[in-house]
Amino acid sequence: MSLVGQIFRAGELRRRLLFTLGMLAVYRVGIFVTTPGVDRNVMRKIVQDQSGTFLGMFNLFSGGALEQLSIFALGIMPYVSASIILQLMGVVFHPLAELRKEGEAGQRKINQYTRYGTVLLSLFQSFGISFYLESLNSQSQFGSVVVDAGPMFRLLTVVSLTTGTCFLMWLGEQIQEKGIGNGISLIIFAGIVADLPSAMRQLFTQVSIGEIQPVTMLAVAFIVLILVAVVVFFERGQRRLPIQYARRSSGTGVATGGQVSHLPLKVNASGVIPPIFASSLLMFPMTLQNIDVPGMSWFLELLVPGNWAYTFVFGGLIIFFCFFYTAVTFQPVEVAENLKKQGAFVPGLRPGKATAEYIDYVVTRLTAGGALYVAAVCVLPTLVQSELRVPFYLGGTSLMIVVGVALDTVQQAEAHLITQRYENIGGRSSERRLSGRRVDA
Repeated sequence: MSLVGQIFRAGELRRRLLFTLGMLAVYRVGIFVTTPGVDRNVMRKIVQDQSGTFLGMFNLFSGGALEQLSIFALGIMPYVSASIILQLMGVVFHPLAELRKEGEAGQRKINQYTRYGTVLLSLFQSFGISFYLESLNSQSQFGSVVVDAGPMFRLLTVVSLTTGTCFLMWLGEQIQEKGIGNGISLIIFAGIVADLPSAMRQLFTQVSIGEIQPVTMLAVAFIVLILVAVVVFFERGQRRLPIQYARRSSGTGVATGGQVSHLPLKVNASGVIPPIFASSLLMFPMTLQNIDVPGMSWFLELLVPGNWAYTFVFGGLIIFFCFFYTAVTFQPVEVAENLKKQGAFVPGLRPGKATAEYIDYVVTRLTAGGALYVAAVCVLPTLVQSELRVPFYLGGTSLMIVVGVALDTVQQAEAHLITQRYENIGGRSSERRLSGRRVDA
């Protein structure tokens, strides 16, 4: 609560926070803008009937936009998929790897390629969704979803959904630039928590009419609290590698430096990216099924959320992306070189190659533990829900994203406050020096 008070007293941070909330409000309003030529009431019944399948998961990550048949029905997942593809290509495609080394200019170029990839994937996925919606007319027991099927409907759907995804991508980038927090993650966060009040109301209704026992509800609340505590503990956990700066002699003969510091290495350096990437990849086959790609129906029947095959594949993808994302974003050789340039070293190790190898060894061990933690948090609640038939609106992946994004946003707010405090101190010191010069003059 003290942090909230400080945020609203800090002018710049308050503006950033209000801008972020405004952009998220625009996103939530856009959820109810329906794609032309569809009946969203019928689609809502279909999605509710398939809540435990990939369709239900797709709807959750889109913030309920799929059941509304909104222009935001694709959500931000095409952007996430494009990011995955670009990062994977950066490992095997040398020009992309070189772009990463060019700093801010190279990153801007990669971001531009990611936008192009997002548009292409959105065109492909929206085309598949248009076919899927038309097929529901003959399969659904609730009525026709598409009012007037045909080429014109497909064209309108492709244009509407692609435009909606591009707008969400722009919205996320605006939050990143002018707001606070990671814009893409916050959009996913807002979509997940938007349905939480209605889910809680439904849970209490089931308890009141006797469908769920109060003891079961208390058990669910206890599991949620434990999971939140585990996520907070690991997300804030870090290994502090001791760093010592070499003593230097200045021209006056006074020795400077020699301070002892530390290099903080997070247990889960990849944050919530691995479960988002893994979920995005597992939902992609549904698009291939919609355009009648052979084998996709069998694949989706095998990987039903909650069964052991899905759990194994999902957990394996999470562990892979934990290692992959950490390897892409954290380079031990660069860290060791920067320490060497600053005159710093790890006690007992020679600067350069030996330091890089040791940092890589430590990061690999941390990533192994962090990957197992992320996989366990994302997988175990789903198993509990499917095996014990326990109502659990926030699955492990959703809970991980919600808590992780909230922690990251709070940490960024604290960083802004600290930066602003130092700027204010520096400004006052400069004013004192200038006023002193005026008096002397």
